[in-house]
Amino acid sequence: MSFYTSLSGLQGAQTELATISHNLANVSTNGFKRSRVEFGDVIASTTTKSPNQLIGSGSYVKSIRQQFAQGGLQQSQSSLDLAISGEGFFVVKPNPNTSELAFTRNGAFSVSADRLVVDSQGATVQVFPVDGSGTVVATDLQDTVSLRLPQTSGTPKATSQAKVSVNLSANAPIPANDPQWTPASPYAFSRFDPDTYNFASSTVIYDSVGNPNTLTNYYVRQTAPGGSVTTSTWLVYSFVGGQQISADPAQPTPAQPLTMTFDSTGVLQTPAGPSQYATFTPPNAAPQDMTIDFSIATTQRPSAFTIIAQSQDGEPIGQLQGVTVDASGLVKASFSNGTNQALGKIVLAQFANPQGLRQIGNSYWSVSGLSGDAVVGQPGEGGYGNLMAGAIERSNVDITEELVGLIAAQRNFQANAKAIDTATQLSQTIINIRS
Repeated sequence: MSFYTSLSGLQGAQTELATISHNLANVSTNGFKRSRVEFGDVIASTTTKSPNQLIGSGSYVKSIRQQFAQGGLQQSQSSLDLAISGEGFFVVKPNPNTSELAFTRNGAFSVSADRLVVDSQGATVQVFPVDGSGTVVATDLQDTVSLRLPQTSGTPKATSQAKVSVNLSANAPIPANDPQWTPASPYAFSRFDPDTYNFASSTVIYDSVGNPNTLTNYYVRQTAPGGSVTTSTWLVYSFVGGQQISADPAQPTPAQPLTMTFDSTGVLQTPAGPSQYATFTPPNAAPQDMTIDFSIATTQRPSAFTIIAQSQDGEPIGQLQGVTVDASGLVKASFSNGTNQALGKIVLAQFANPQGLRQIGNSYWSVSGLSGDAVVGQPGEGGYGNLMAGAIERSNVDITEELVGLIAAQRNFQANAKAIDTATQLSQTIINIRS
C-alpha cells in the first residue's frame, strides 16, 4: 500500500508543479489570475477500526482554485485601455453572430476596421445603451450592445448667408491705372495675377452634404475721389473654389462682380444690406443659394487692409476625433464640429462564486454551475469596482512566491519518490530472504 500512498503524493506534486508552471508562464498576460492547488488527505476507516490505529492512504487534489486578487495596474497612453480596481469583470462577445458572452479582466481594448471596440482576440466590448444625456436606458444583461464608434455626427447645413467685414485702404491705387498695362496688353482682372486686384479675403462655407468650400473675395479699386467726385468705387469678384459666382441673380453668366461705393468719410453706401447671389452648384453637391453681407462693418480708411470679421451659417458634418471613458464607465465620442455624443456605459459583471468560473483561455471566463449566473451593474455602484481609463491590469502572479512554491513542490516530489524507492528496497529485502 505504501507504493500507492507515495504515488498519490507524486501525482499531487506533479499537479502542483504544472499549476505553478502555468502561473509563471502567464506572468505577462494581462488580466491573468493565478491558481492554487488544494489537497486533501485520504483516510479509509470502518466503524470497528480504532481511531488510534488509522493510517492514511495518501492525498488527492481537492481543487485547483483560482485566486482573484487584484493585479498590478500599469498606466498606458490609450483612452480605451481600461482597468477595474475592485470587483467585477468586463463583458465581451467573442462571436458577434451568437449570444454567447465571456468575462475578462483584460481591458486592453482597441478599435476594429468596423469601428467596433474589441479586445486583442476581436471580441466586442458590451455596454449598456444610453440616451443623449448619458443616462442608462436598460440594465439587463440581454439588453447590452456592442460598443461601436460612429464615424460622423450631426446633420450638414448648406451656407445660405455669409458675412464679411473688411477695411479697404483709402490709399490703395487703382490697378487699371498702372502703367504696365498697354493697348497691346490691356488691364483685365485675373485672380491668378495679384497685380489685377488690391486685396483678397477667404471664408470657409459648406455645401449641402457638409463639404467645406472656400469663398474668396477679390477687391479691386475702380475710382477714387477727385475733382467734384466725392465717392470711391470698388468691385468685388467672388469665387467658390474655382467657380466665380455672380452678384446679379438675373445674370448668372457671365458672372458679375459686386459694386461697393464709399463716401468721402469712408462709410459704405452701397450695398446697404445682404446681396443675393445667383444660384451656383458646388462640386458633388446640390445647387446652392447664398447671400453675402458686406454692409455690417466694412469701411474705407487710410489704414492697411484688415479683415474685421467673418461668419457664415452653414454647418459641416462632424468627423470622429476622439473617444473618452470616464470613471462611471460612460463612453463619449468627440467630433470635429465641436459636438460630443454618449455611446454607452461599460458593463461590469459579478458572480456569487468567482472561483467557480470556467477558464476558457485568453484571459476569458464563462459561467458554470458552480459560479452562479452573472449579475451586471455599473462601475463604482453597488459593490462593483471603480473603472480606470488609461490603465491595464497586469497578471496577479508574484514570481518570488511562485518560485518558492516551485521549490517546495519539487521537494515534495523528491520525497515521495524517495519513499517509493525505500518501499522498493524493503520489498526486495523480503524477496531475498532465504530460509
